[in-house]
Amino acid sequence: MSGGNSGSGTSNTAGRSGTSTMDGTGGTLGNGTGGRASTPATGGAAPAAAPERRLLRGLPWLVWRRHRTALSIGLLVTLGACALFAYERIGVMDFLDAKGSSPDAKGELLMEFQDKFNSMFSSDTSFLQFVPALVAIFFGAPLIASEQEHGTVKLVATQSTGRGRWIAATLGLPLAIAVLCTVLLSAAFTWLWSPARELAMFGDWLGGGAFESTGPVLVAMTLFLTSCGIAFGMLIKRVVAAMVATAVFSAATSLIWTEKVRVHLGTLRNYTYPFDGEGPVTPRGSIQIDDWLATADGKLFGINTCTSPEATADACRAKLGIVNRVIQYLDYPQMAGMQWLGAGILLALTVLVLGFVLWQAHRRPL
Repeated sequence: MSGGNSGSGTSNTAGRSGTSTMDGTGGTLGNGTGGRASTPATGGAAPAAAPERRLLRGLPWLVWRRHRTALSIGLLVTLGACALFAYERIGVMDFLDAKGSSPDAKGELLMEFQDKFNSMFSSDTSFLQFVPALVAIFFGAPLIASEQEHGTVKLVATQSTGRGRWIAATLGLPLAIAVLCTVLLSAAFTWLWSPARELAMFGDWLGGGAFESTGPVLVAMTLFLTSCGIAFGMLIKRVVAAMVATAVFSAATSLIWTEKVRVHLGTLRNYTYPFDGEGPVTPRGSIQIDDWLATADGKLFGINTCTSPEATADACRAKLGIVNRVIQYLDYPQMAGMQWLGAGILLALTVLVLGFVLWQAHRRPL
């Protein structure tokens, strides 16, 4: 019948004009001119939803999805700490504007500042000094070890993604976020500490915690310890054991850094004055490292040389030719250079450790 044939033709035409194909991202593309999706004549079906837009795609998104809780906590703690430092700076600046920022001869301003802000700065620097170890223990060590322990890493071998791309994404995103967080923390605390550096922690920028909490050292130490935690996790393949090993290694590294490395990053200055003269007048902000007895030609003896009773001590010094005392110190202008040198050493070690991780990942199955 003619009516039926006409309807059939209309239906076929609509069907052909409504043909669509997948674009590979979950959306549909029409076959009409210009690539527009055709609109149904009846209006019965809703148009396909647009593909979701993400900041991260592929492997980086998968790494974020797997570790989003730890990474989100790190970002939130960083923002909270930065906000706290900004708030604390208001009180510090009010004090400095009213009282001054340089210690007076009697030390009264220094003691007043300690009474008001010493606990605050001590808490801040203690937290920042623990950040590298905390990141290494609770994030670095489980990063690959958890995948090995639960067997999820074996899925890599069954996917089209190569092991090299997987390990690069697994390391790259977390370490990038660690760099971002520690840069923000270091910058915010430097902003708080710099105006009061001669008063905060009694002006001790080396041993008071400011050296590790400002500048590039915090970032470099975090990267080094975290990369070591990752390496321990990959080798041990058990999360708890890797965390314990990382904690022990972090404690040993902190001890070696403090006792053996840090002081040697700068050049010691000598201040010589007569043995019976007035005390040394070192530059403001300097940190005394050692104290010596010396002869006129510069030969040094330990400070405990000739410490017997007075008459015997005088004879001992006369016999050895001791006529001077020598103070060895580091001055504040060296701080930035020392920090960058130390950070460079730590970053070089980080590259070696990460290189070992990549080599080990390619050398044998994880």
